[in-house]
Amino acid sequence: MNNILSEEVLNVTDFTTSRQLTLWKREDLQSPQLDDIAEEVPVALVYNGISHVVMMASPKDLTHFAIGFSLSEGIIDSPREIYGMDVVPSCNGLEVQIDLSSRRFMGLKARRRALAGRTGCGVCGVEQLNDIGKPVQPLPFSQTFNLGNLDRALKHLNDFQPTGKLTGCTHAAAWVMPSGELAGGHEDVGRHVALDKLLGRRATEGEEWRQGAALVSSRASYEMVQKSAMCGVEILFAVSAATTLAVEVAERCNLTLVGFCKPGRATIYTHPQRLIAD
Repeated sequence: MNNILSEEVLNVTDFTTSRQLTLWKREDLQSPQLDDIAEEVPVALVYNGISHVVMMASPKDLTHFAIGFSLSEGIIDSPREIYGMDVVPSCNGLEVQIDLSSRRFMGLKARRRALAGRTGCGVCGVEQLNDIGKPVQPLPFSQTFNLGNLDRALKHLNDFQPTGKLTGCTHAAAWVMPSGELAGGHEDVGRHVALDKLLGRRATEGEEWRQGAALVSSRASYEMVQKSAMCGVEILFAVSAATTLAVEVAERCNLTLVGFCKPGRATIYTHPQRLIAD
């Protein structure tokens, strides 16, 4: 891809705002003091000049977000179908202007829907209830993961939440290598957006990112499962619980879904045959 501007060029590297707040503790109302609050801005994904979706997101890693969203929504099959991107300020937020291949743009126009998300909502904008939980190509069983290596990943997940450490207000999504090492990760105020950023990053990395699993700091909703499956992720670890629809979708598409991931324990919802208990 070409013509991709980094967020640094746009002077949006500071992803928090300091405000004067009053803290309360039992029997102690403290005087106003400065505290950090996470930035949340509208981000429009504009394909070939047409705005397709507006999501509330953290204003960083937006090119990875655009690639991941495009893949997880089935707009593209490969990052090579995006010829270039520009991240530009707009009157009320940011735009990611995406140069999409003609064939993919025609397909997008044929099924275009007006989406508007609240902090990365994965349901907003679907036209019919039947569109929820749409079929996903069943995943192969080509991956395995030793659960004994999960503790290492959980220990370092916060390393990819620098804004979260300051504000307590972001979700993280990271790629776990079979060894338990985290190859990379992203954070966002929206859990779906954090996952899209990770999926976009994975699609542009080398072969080493083909092995392993996704780890998210949030619950596992059906959208998280569907996005992962659409991008060929066979194993999804979540720090919190899974929903019933997430379990149903994971079962249908052959995704191994694991929730309540804590040091030394986890709840395996679907397809445990990929997991090795050490």
